This record gives sequence, structure tokens and C-alpha cells, in this order.
Amino acid sequence: MSENFDIRELNGRIESQSAFVTNLMAGMDQVIIGQKHLVESLLIGLLSDGHIILEGVPGLAKTLAIKTLASLIDASFSRIQFTPDLLPADVVGTMIYSQKDETFQVKKGPVFANFILADEINRAPAKVQSALLEAMQERQVTLGKETFALPKPFLVLATQNPIEQEGTYPLPEAQVDRFMLKAIIDYPKLDEEKKIIHQQIHHEVGTIRPVMKTDDILNARAVVEMVYLDEKIEQYITDIVFATRYPEKYGLKEIKELISFGGSPRASINLALASRAYAFIKRRGYVVPEDVRAIAHDVLRHRIGLSYEAEAANVSSDELISRILNKVEVP
Repeated sequence: MSENFDIRELNGRIESQSAFVTNLMAGMDQVIIGQKHLVESLLIGLLSDGHIILEGVPGLAKTLAIKTLASLIDASFSRIQFTPDLLPADVVGTMIYSQKDETFQVKKGPVFANFILADEINRAPAKVQSALLEAMQERQVTLGKETFALPKPFLVLATQNPIEQEGTYPLPEAQVDRFMLKAIIDYPKLDEEKKIIHQQIHHEVGTIRPVMKTDDILNARAVVEMVYLDEKIEQYITDIVFATRYPEKYGLKEIKELISFGGSPRASINLALASRAYAFIKRRGYVVPEDVRAIAHDVLRHRIGLSYEAEAANVSSDELISRILNKVEVP
């Protein structure tokens, strides 16, 4: 009985705390037409303290969505356009010698902000990626002999273009794994595109004003951590990730040859964290299997290695995840 009472009390707290989700969604809707999945992905990253990579062809409002989200929150924002000639110092900063003081002084780079838009992240070489990796994983930057903590919240929101591969560098697996979600952004629907044309022709985009502060996000995260995750749901998450490593143990022998490596423990952790955030967005104090299924593709698609056989057969990681979700027993 007490557990039911706790869940009811938690639902009440979430109802009051998640009011800002409505405000954020409404603010995003002023600028972004459609793309509900994109907006939800950004909110999940925001609430779970997880970095996000958005992939889609040019012109699908990836950059605009990230800039709009940053505008709706009273927080610092940096946009870094990744190019092949970018240097680590252009991202994290450097030490500059001051002749007047005869000492080295720190010049912080654009990474010292709450929201980092890493535009076309796959265009920068390995040195830049490794500099960004420390910031993403450790939430800190080392310049010379000093280490500087990054502000809270700190979120890297990266975009990449899947079609133009000339002059791009595939991201290292270790870095890709640091992104909580990889969301695939698709074309808008016919009626949405008509609205987009109308909005642009008649200049109907309103002024975006902040609807929340960074402290509100940190407070909301504390409530998200209280969302109840049952042991059966934990088992379900573990089974899904284990099925990417050992599909034959889950009656999926036919896909074993298509996977070169499965999800790491980070996949299980992020699946649990993102499920909680998704339940919070849906105003619920507990996680249900549908929450896990809703975000499984975004959490796992960049964490499954496809074999040569899979590429030859033109099988995508999304197809493999769908087959795993259809096979693994739902609690």
C-alpha cells in the first residue's frame, strides 16, 4: 500500500515539476513545425544529462531546433562549425603569453557554455574529436597544467549529414558511444511542409523568450532520478542489450552473423536513464515497457556494429533493433 501511495505522491510531484515541458514544447512549436520526435529527443537529453547526435539531410531544422531550445532556456550557447582545418584550441581554448605580466593566461574556448551546437561534427579531424571527448565525458577541460570544470548543465548537441561523405571523418567508436541518443530526422509530412512554407513567407515566427532557467533543469533532473524503475523493467533493458551481443540466446540465431559487436554497458545505463526521462515527459512517476521500446532505437542504433554481411545485405541497425524488440519477452 505504501508503494502505491509513494507512486501517487511522485506522480503529483512530476505533474507540478513537468509543467515546464509544456512551455518548452509550446516554444519549440512556435518555430519548429512537426518534428515531434526531434523535440522529444532534445528534452530527453536535457533531462538525462546526455549528449545527442542528430542525423538528417540538410534543411530539416536540426540546427534551428537546437538554437531554439537554447533560446528558451536562460543559458549560455555556443555554435561551433566543424571544418577540416579546425584545431583543438578553437574548441577548448588555449594558453596565451602576456608580455605585460610575463605569464601565460587562459583563453577559454567556445566549449565553455551550457549548450554546445557541434555543427557537422564529422567534418573535423581526430585531434579535435579527442579534445571534445574529454569535455563530453569528464565535463572538464585541461589547458596547460590546469583543469577547468564546465558549467552545469553541459550538453553537446551534434549534427551530421548522412549523404555527403567527401571530406568527412567517421567519428571514433569511443566518441559515438558517449552520445546518449542518435536521433534520425526525417522529412516533414505534406501538411507540415505547407505550414512551413506559409510560416516563412508570412514571417510568422514570433520572438523566442526564455521560459526557464538552468536551475529549473537541475531541479527537474533530481525529480527524474526519482522516477520508479521496477526490477522487471531493469531485466527487460538488460535482455534487450544482451540480445545485441548474444542474439542466439534469444532465439535470433539468424542475425548473429549480421552483428560485429553489440551494445556496451553504457547502452544499458542510457536505456534506463532515457526511459525515466521519457516517462517524466509523459507525466508518469514510473517506467513502463512502452517507454523502453519508444527510445530503444535512438539509444542503440549507434552502438551496434554491422558486419560485412549486414552491409552486403543492406540491413540497417534499426532493422536489427526492431527484430530484437519483437523477440525479447516483454514483462
